[in-house]
Amino acid sequence: MLSTIFKYQNSIISKYLLSILVLVFFGIFFIISIIVFGNQFVLTVQESVEHGIPIKELMPLIGFNMLRDIPIILTLSMFLSIIITISQLYKNSEAVVMNSVGLGDMSFINSIKPIIFFLFILVFYLSIYAVPWAKQQKNLTEDKTLNASEFSFITEGKFESFKDGDIVFYASKSAIQNIAGEQNMEEIFIYAINDNKPVIVLASEAIKYIDSESKSIYLRLKKGVRYEGLPGDENIDILDFDLYDLEIVSGDSQEKLAVFEEIEEKNTLDLIKDGGLLANAELQWRISQPISILILSVLGVFFGKSSPRTGKGVNLLIGIIFFMIYNNSLLIAKNSIESGQLNPIIGMFGIHGLVLTFILIFYQFRQGKFAYFFDKIAFLNIKEKNHV
Repeated sequence: MLSTIFKYQNSIISKYLLSILVLVFFGIFFIISIIVFGNQFVLTVQESVEHGIPIKELMPLIGFNMLRDIPIILTLSMFLSIIITISQLYKNSEAVVMNSVGLGDMSFINSIKPIIFFLFILVFYLSIYAVPWAKQQKNLTEDKTLNASEFSFITEGKFESFKDGDIVFYASKSAIQNIAGEQNMEEIFIYAINDNKPVIVLASEAIKYIDSESKSIYLRLKKGVRYEGLPGDENIDILDFDLYDLEIVSGDSQEKLAVFEEIEEKNTLDLIKDGGLLANAELQWRISQPISILILSVLGVFFGKSSPRTGKGVNLLIGIIFFMIYNNSLLIAKNSIESGQLNPIIGMFGIHGLVLTFILIFYQFRQGKFAYFFDKIAFLNIKEKNHV
């Protein structure tokens, strides 16, 4: 098998093609990585400043996010680099000369098989083992830094909304969360809706805490006033209170989030043993990453073929659009499996099958076999008419 994969490695043309492909690949991978990881670094620094967390405590999160995103970045980088490399060969008329001596699309595919095989193994390892481990370590780190979700911190001096905007909260002062998972605040203003009536709550102090049983997140307000209704209404209700608990995040939403995170953190063997819809969706998603490397590599060779008169970047634009459609289709299939709307037997393998069918038709069309088939049909029709 390995001899078949590397049988073109020693040819001069294969070495030339591979050298160009590797240079282009590292260039594209570097650019995409800088954009993605640079954006994550900026967001992490901003979060550190807003929540008062030392940046050194959040730095591991950047590393885990990088490891999580590398498989898809590798796949996209390889796909685009193949398109650019093959397209450049045609622009310089080098591929035309190669075609004239019998080196066509299949020869190009065979020439790049070593690097495709290497990336397949790498992405397979990352998707099956490294990425789940990174997600697990990320959540452990977030728990240590008390930053497990967007609801973990309430920022002082800033209006924040909860429950899809039904609750608007403001605190002039807010202390960093303590070990018990509580957060102390002062000078509280809350606007909410209760039975289509506006509710305004003012309190001097508040503590945000998580209920141990329901896992819901509450605000325990102290020494305040609750107004229900608009000022000037005859039936406005005013309530003075010493203690008042307000739920801002339900335990159900927290539980759903925890279930999805737990599935993503499981190792592959546990997913196979689980066999549920969520486990099936996650397992197929992990397997789809290395499979897409193989499929997109073949398609990249076909997309790279162009004429000197073709506008620069047209093939690349088509490739990016196709990659977005392909990747989004896999995500839609994953969500459909999780919700039970798509049979796991079909699942994401159906998407891969459609793309492979498209590649087969595209290849047959490129070889002119469809044109020959249509010409033959037309010839038979003419012959039948002449006979009549």
